[in-house]
Formats: sequence, C-alpha cells, structure tokens
Amino acid sequence: MPIVDDFRLRLGSFELVPIVIGGMGVDISTEGLAQEASRLGGVGHISDAMIAFVSDRNFKTRFTQGKIALHKAWSDRSDKSGIHFDLEAIRQAQLNHVRSTMDKKTGAGAIFINVMEKLTMADPAGTLRARLRAALDGGIDGITLSAGLHTGSLQHIADHPRFRDALLGIVVSSTRALQIFLRRAKQLSRLPDYVVVEGPLAGGHLGFGADWKRFSLKTITAEVLDFLKKQGLSIPVIPAGGIFTGTDATEALQSGAGAVQVATRFTVTKECGLAPEVQQSYFAASEQDVVVSTTSPTGYLIRMLKNSPCLDSNVKPMCEGFGYLLDGEGRCSYLDEYEKTALDANGRRGPVHEKVCLCYHFSRNNCFTCGHYVYRLKDTTTREADGSYRILSAEHVFQDYQFSRDHALALPDSPEQSRA
Repeated sequence: MPIVDDFRLRLGSFELVPIVIGGMGVDISTEGLAQEASRLGGVGHISDAMIAFVSDRNFKTRFTQGKIALHKAWSDRSDKSGIHFDLEAIRQAQLNHVRSTMDKKTGAGAIFINVMEKLTMADPAGTLRARLRAALDGGIDGITLSAGLHTGSLQHIADHPRFRDALLGIVVSSTRALQIFLRRAKQLSRLPDYVVVEGPLAGGHLGFGADWKRFSLKTITAEVLDFLKKQGLSIPVIPAGGIFTGTDATEALQSGAGAVQVATRFTVTKECGLAPEVQQSYFAASEQDVVVSTTSPTGYLIRMLKNSPCLDSNVKPMCEGFGYLLDGEGRCSYLDEYEKTALDANGRRGPVHEKVCLCYHFSRNNCFTCGHYVYRLKDTTTREADGSYRILSAEHVFQDYQFSRDHALALPDSPEQSRA
C-alpha cells in the first residue's frame, strides 16, 4: 500500500513532502513549528492573528502599550469608533514575525503565513493591506488567505514586486466560495497556486453553518477537484480537517489531492505555542468535551473544548490595546453582549453567555480551539511516571504522517528507551 512519502507536492520551484501544517493563531503555530516542517521537507505555517501582540511577546516591542496609551480615553465607553491601529506598527510587527521566521529557515520545505480576512481591526482594508504587503516584504514563501472570501485581497498586493513570485493560496469550504475568489483572480490574471479545502471537522473557526454535520471533507474535495478539472485549471487541492493518520492522508492523495493540511496532532508537540497545561487538557479530552459554538464575534462557528475558560466569562473589553475584531465603525458583537449583561447587587457583571472576547482570551491561552478528533490525541502518546501525557516532537508527528500504514499511530519511545 502506498504511503504519503510516495507522493510529492510541486508548487513553483518547490518539490515538497505533501504535508502542510496549518497556521494556528495566536502564535500556536510558532515559527519553530513552521521551521521544523520546512526542515523536514514539508510546508509550515505561521499566523498573523493579533500580530502586534505577538510581536510584543516575542520581540519585546511595545505596540500594544502604545495603542493603549493613545486610546485610553475610550476604555469606559461602549463606543469604540475612535480606536484604530497604527498601520506602520502593524507593518513593522508583521515584518518582525516573518523575518525572524525566514531568517532561521532550513531544509527544502516552505513556510507560508495564514492571513485571516475576518481580522477586521477597525480598518478592514487598510490593516489587511499592511499585513499582506509586509509579509511579502519579509520574504515569506507563500500566503494562505483564510477566513473570508478575499475578493479584494489580491488587489492590495497587485503592484507588489513579489505578486507573481510568492505562492498564494485560498482556503474555501465550498466550490461556490472558490468560484467567487477565482472570478476576481482572473481579472488580475493571478490564479491561486493552491487551494485548501477545509472540511467541517477542522479546528477553530469553520466555514459552515449550523448544518455543518451534513457536509464531508471527501465530498467537498471531490467537488472542487471536479470543478477545477472542468475549468481546465491545474491547481493543487489540499484537503484539511479530520486527517488524523498517515493512511487518511494517503487516501486523500490517491483521490487526487496535491497534499494534506493537518494541525490538531501538532498542538501537543514541543514546538507548538500552547501552554503545557493546555496540551494536557487536549490529551485528556473526550469526544463529549468537544463543542461547536456560536460564541465567536466573527460570526463563524468555532470548535473548542467545552472547558475553555473563555466560555461564560465576563472580561471587560480591552479594545484600546487589542480590538482585532472591531469592524470599520468600531463595533464588535462581544461589546454588544457585554453591555447587555446585567449587573448584580454588588455592581458586578454576570457571565456573558452569547459571545466571547477572543482578543483577550487568545492572549491568555484561554480558547482551547481544536479539531474534531482532539479526543484521539491520547492514542498517539504514552504516559509519564507522574501520569501526565508525554509531549511529542513535531518531527515524530510529521514522520508518522509521512511513513505510517494501515491507520497505525507511532508511539514515542518510553522515557527509559530515550535514556538508553
């Protein structure tokens, strides 16, 4: 039976192991994780979600503090229309992240950046333009456009010197979404280099409605492949969401996929940006612990563990420093729900049930977003002497996808074997 290593993904000048590690924000897909994927010959992603905050944490910049100081007069107001990001700060934060990642890149693989359109940042067009152009300036190998239709995104970089040099891809969950993107791409004579098809079992935000259970990744991928064939377009298709074993990946490749995108199994690796205690929560999760929630202010459904501390919290909005989901008029659905929540007899605000403050909670590792099969992670490792689950290496997980057969899951060596 074939294995993943029998296939290769050809993108531009790259010939790649067809394994793509998804771009999990906020800095969950760290530069170290992306660099490891590249070293091993595949594709790694970083994410530019909350990029100013990420730059502050990783490079000791003070973009968030500067934004707070500039907008402190708005802290006790429900109207946030006067809060804006400094576009030069966004550009510099993105450059910091991308250049640091690319400067330490090794191997024959590639590193892409995941750029979400739904991060509206009080100036949807201006901030998206700054992020896209800075990513190209920083030398990123490719940009994956996600969380939106991105009908205007290519225009933001059409005059950039690397517009036709860097690899560009789009994440879709339907043929219709791809058709909408392609109409605009054809107008600029710049088709995507790859298409990521994200299915209903993916982690984090989902491109589906309440009927998400009606859909399957295999069906949507087949529809996209058929559509591209009928259009005479040879664009690699990369299915994502629910690909848990190397055999799952091999079956997708045999069905015509150019590669597979995987993420959940890498959340419990040493290179991942999740806190160790959160990784243990992922290992311990049962299938019943996974929920698909309507609490994201983006309007998308979001999959996470039901014990995520962000749920039913009542944190005061901190848009002065964050505000990554403010629309162009300074609105956010969490702000609305927070203001509607009643105060108790002591003046304390009760839990906000309908929405969560993603900016604050992602900054604190409080959103346990995950793929549907997070409950299977415990089957991929062993226990330490203290009963905790053993954290894996990204190399171990990558090579398990690359070389495994018959849905087998390679377990790590025991601590005793590692010391031998």
